[in-house]
Amino acid sequence: MKEYPQIFNYLFITLPFVFFFLAGVKIVRPTHKGLIERLGKYKKLAQPGFHWIIPVVDRMFQVNITEQMVDAEPQEIITNDNLNASVDAQVYFRVKSDEESVKGSTYDVNDYSWQIVNLARTTLRNIIGTLTLKSANSERGRINMELHETLHNETKNWGIEIIRTELKQIDPPADVQETMNKVVKAENEKIAAIDSATAAETVADGVKRAKIKEAEGFKRSKILHAEGEAEAIKLVNEAADKYFIGNAQLLRKLEALETALEKNTKIVVPAGSDLVNVIGEMAGVLPLKNTLANDNVERRNRSGSAL
Repeated sequence: MKEYPQIFNYLFITLPFVFFFLAGVKIVRPTHKGLIERLGKYKKLAQPGFHWIIPVVDRMFQVNITEQMVDAEPQEIITNDNLNASVDAQVYFRVKSDEESVKGSTYDVNDYSWQIVNLARTTLRNIIGTLTLKSANSERGRINMELHETLHNETKNWGIEIIRTELKQIDPPADVQETMNKVVKAENEKIAAIDSATAAETVADGVKRAKIKEAEGFKRSKILHAEGEAEAIKLVNEAADKYFIGNAQLLRKLEALETALEKNTKIVVPAGSDLVNVIGEMAGVLPLKNTLANDNVERRNRSGSAL
């Protein structure tokens, strides 16, 4: 029974030290850096891992050094053409991991996330206020670039790195949006009509060209056919001159003439040729040479009778 008071005394002495030790244990995660202060003054930077500080005397403030995102929240901005646009943006940033930057994010600015949001909202009003609604929608890259540059210049002394800025939306009023949709629809219909007319014109031009080609082909075929017939007649005449003699030759020419006349072909026959005399005989007309000879005989007979 006398040993119990000694155990209580031992526990009474050791437990405060255990609690005091446990109260000073601090664990810093790899995503954070720690700022240790002693009696209100900065003492050192705590790296990720186990740390022990003096309770009450020391304090640790942990700072997140990973990439973070804040939403600038939608706001109504009057554009240069006096239209109200609902604008929203997001800002991606992180606290630099070196000691001076971690200190700056805590000692040089009060709640840097809230400060970045308000600075982004103000900057957006200044940028979009100088643009028309149409140009603001078409120049998002320029707006993002100007917003990033302004935030970078303003926050570089806070130990903050602005990674990027993204313009989420630039929405006009509902009535303006409806009018814009009608204009876009009308433009699309106009383009479709022009494309349709162009296609029809192209088809008509193709048909026209096909007809022209067809006519040219028909004309060429007729020319070639006529040239072939002429060449055939020429060859027939040459063959007749070479292989046919006397009346046989004349007969062959008549056959060639008959064939040509059946096809309504025009043929020029030299005056005084045997072919003319033969045609004349077929028509019941005496040849020119025989007529002249008969006339001379009759004249001589008449002269003899007179004597």
